[in-house]
Formats: sequence, structure tokens, C-alpha cells
Amino acid sequence: MMNGHMDRRPSLSEEELSLFDEKTLSDLENDLRDAETERRFPSWQWTDTIKPHIRTFRASSWRAILCRSTFALLPSFIQNRFRTEHKPDKLFPTSYLDGMRGLAALFVFFCHYSYSCFVITEGYGHGGPGENNNILQLPFIRLFYSGPPMVCLFFVISGYALSLKPLKQMRSHQWDALNTTLTSSIFRRGIRLFLPTTISTFMVVLLLRMGFYESTRAFASNKQLLRNIVEYHPERLPTFTAQFNDWIWRVYEFVHVWGWESFGGSTGYDVHLWTIPVEFRCSMVLFLVLSGLARLRVWIRLTSLFFIAWFTYRNGRWEMLLFLAGMFLAELDLIRLASRRPTLTNTPLHSSCSNCKESNSQRKKIMKGFWIALGIVALYLMSQPDDHFSSTPGWITLSTLIPTFFTDKYRYYQCLGSILLVLATNHSKFLQKPFNHPIIQYLGKISYALYLVHGPVLHVIGYRIEPWAWGVTGSESRGEYVRGFLLGAVFIVPTTVWVADLFWRWVDGPTVRFARWVEGRCNVPAE
Repeated sequence: MMNGHMDRRPSLSEEELSLFDEKTLSDLENDLRDAETERRFPSWQWTDTIKPHIRTFRASSWRAILCRSTFALLPSFIQNRFRTEHKPDKLFPTSYLDGMRGLAALFVFFCHYSYSCFVITEGYGHGGPGENNNILQLPFIRLFYSGPPMVCLFFVISGYALSLKPLKQMRSHQWDALNTTLTSSIFRRGIRLFLPTTISTFMVVLLLRMGFYESTRAFASNKQLLRNIVEYHPERLPTFTAQFNDWIWRVYEFVHVWGWESFGGSTGYDVHLWTIPVEFRCSMVLFLVLSGLARLRVWIRLTSLFFIAWFTYRNGRWEMLLFLAGMFLAELDLIRLASRRPTLTNTPLHSSCSNCKESNSQRKKIMKGFWIALGIVALYLMSQPDDHFSSTPGWITLSTLIPTFFTDKYRYYQCLGSILLVLATNHSKFLQKPFNHPIIQYLGKISYALYLVHGPVLHVIGYRIEPWAWGVTGSESRGEYVRGFLLGAVFIVPTTVWVADLFWRWVDGPTVRFARWVEGRCNVPAE
């Protein structure tokens, strides 16, 4: 108490106060583990932190080699149980977005596993009596195996992650640092996205030459068991030289920056990777927008960004719209955090202080309910069916509101829902909580690796397990068919996660560090 006044601060939790730390703000973009992050990739080298009962095997060289090899093949979450110095990953203010991306990658995998067997693109109630009446087709539930809305979510989160640090530097007028950040991001983006995909598709080449794809080729075209979509199975050419040359050209075409047609640049060595060239093009445009709007006043920057986003929307470029929406949400979050910065104030005491607190508490409860409700609405919009939504109950009226100029109409509400979900989750601790769960955070770590390897794993391993599973359960009746599908999933899902864990540690993490090393070697030394 000083001179009849008192020092008062806004009521903020320790977590909220940490948001205003200068280093924390400057590292927020890295906390998402997107294209620029490297510090959360574990070292996959053998260390001395393993418990003594494992180190004892070093007495024998062959035992040491066997022990090290076995340990290296274990999933990282099992390895961590043997590391005496392992500490759980620290949660950051934006960690929930990482978890959200991890779940999205898992659901894309579920989509590609299930769409070969079942029609998953139609909504509940479409068609005549008795058609499409499975509870799994209902809104919300269908998100567990819907790929397109998850792709929309990927793009919003990427736009947010890539924009957050540059926007923070703009707001603090750190122009030299901003220039370094943008040039570094542009330089490393191609390496970050295309080097892992080059490695993963070359692994497909090797598996083709070793005959692994040939042993599952008959099942890959078996329409009696794969009753919906027969996915393209990579072709084995007569010689390794022909295969290698074909792969080189497919990799060259994969860097597809000059066209915006749907699935442009998609490679036959893994048809699921069509989003990677899209991600690259949108990232480059995003960096251009960030550079062009960098020195504008905040309100002018937001207004300009809005009109640029409207222009992309008007031209039906949904993918670019989602990246720009991520940038817009990042700017709004920085504005919101800055407005809550604790400051010293000299406010007279009033007798109505208790009433003010009660009113503020009531307002917080209302806003908490609002953001949760908005999150539910967002999930419903993301549940828009891919096919026949205009004649599906719950979507008939909404379909009439989709503009005629919007090209991929089935993505319209999926895009809107993904933007609203990120917006709502940014404001709601309640919505953030499930995405911060350790298992979901683990999926966030391996999300890119899971996206890259799930296709080859399905074609090489999954196509071996599925016929075995239907051999056990039978496949004549629908019940037998579904039981066989679920039995196969019991083995296929853990196997895919395990391979993704290996790829994350052995390829994804090293490529991030490699990109930084290349940049350091190529850059002009600082004076």
C-alpha cells in the first residue's frame, strides 16, 4: 500500500504469466515442432544413460551388438523406461496444437486403412431406407476415419506455426531477426518437406526390388476382400536401373510448384503424399505475404491479410486460405496475450470491488461456455460428408449456402470447421486438455513420420495381415467381414505406429538437423 493506493496486477495463472517471457514468446513457433524445430527429436544413438542391467551385456561384443540393435528397434516410449535420466517432455502454451496434429495424422491413417473396405465418404441418412444408417456415419463420430477434414486441420496449424515467430518479431520491430527467420525458413522448408519424402519413397523402391510388394500384389487387387477402393499398388519395373530412373523422375515431378490442380505432383510410389507439394507451395506464398506485410501497422496488416485471404477464397484456393487463416489466428493470439500483459497500476480501492470480481467471474464462465460451444460447432462442420452431402440430412440447407465459385465444395465446411476449431481451442483450456495428454503428445511427435510411412506399411505388411485375419474370421457375412477388419487392425495399427517411431528417430529428426547444418555451412559468416 502506497499513498492510499495499492499495487494491483491482473489475476493470471503462472502458465499465463510465462507467456510473456521474452524467450518463451520468441520460441512459441518452435514449440509446435513444425518445419523449423529440432530440439524435441530424441537422439537415437546409444548413450550411457541406460540402466546398469543393460550395460552389463557389453562384456561380450556379440551380446553388446545384439543388445544395442534390439534396443534401437524398440519404440521410443519403451526406451525411455530404461533411461535413468529421462524426463517427460515439458508442455508449452501451444503444445495442444501439436497433439491436434498428431490425432489428425492418426485419423488420416485410419481413413486409408478403412476406405479400401467400406464406403466412408457418405453421411448418415443418405439414400433410401436402410442405407447409410450406421452409427459410425454420424457427425463427430465420422471424424475418427475422415481424411479430408484432417488435411484442412494440418494446413491451419502449419500456417499458425510458420507465422507465429515472424509475427512476434514484427510486433517488436526486430527487423534483422525477422529477416533471418524468414530467409532461414524459406531455405530449409524444401529440405524439411522433401528430404524425408525422398527417403521414404526410395525405401519403397528398395522394397519393390526385394519383392515385398510383389508378395501382396494379388491381394492389392482382390475386390472380393477390398470391397470399396482398390488403391494403386506401386509397379515393379524389369530392372533396378529402370526403377531407379523412374523414381528419380517421380521425385522431380513431386516438387510440384508451378501448378495448382488437385493432387498435382502426386507420386505413384506413395499416393498419400499429394499434400506435401501443396504444403510447400502454400508455405512459400505464406512467407511472401509475411514479408510483404511485415512493416505495416498491426490493424493495416490484419486488414490487408483479410483481403488477401478473401481473394484466395474467392478463387477457390482452399489450401492457401487455410494457411492464411493460421497466420490470422496467430496474430490474434499475440494481440490477446499482449493485452493481458501484467502491468503496475495505481487503482483506488472501491467498495464495489467484490461486485467487480463477481461480474468478471460470470463473464469468464460465459466465455468459457461460448468457446466450448464453438468447438462443438466446428467439429460438426468438419464432419461434412465427402459425397452426396447436398442430399444428406443435416446438410441439405447448409449445402445451398456454399458459393458456386468454390471448387471443392465438399471441403467448404470442413475448411470453416478446422479454422473455428483452432480458434476455439486457442481460447479454451478445457478444449486444450485432451490434446495435451501424453499419448496424444506422442502422436504429435511422430505425426509427420506417421503420415509418410503408413502407406508403405499398409501395402507391405497390412496386405499380409488382412487376408490372414479374414481367413480366421471368414468374410462371407458382413459380421465376419467386420470382425476380420478389426482383427487386422489389432496388428496393423501398432505396427504402423512402431515403424513411424523408427522413421521419426532415424530419418525425420536427422533431416531437421541436417537442414540446419546445411544452412549453417552455406550462410555467409556473421561479421
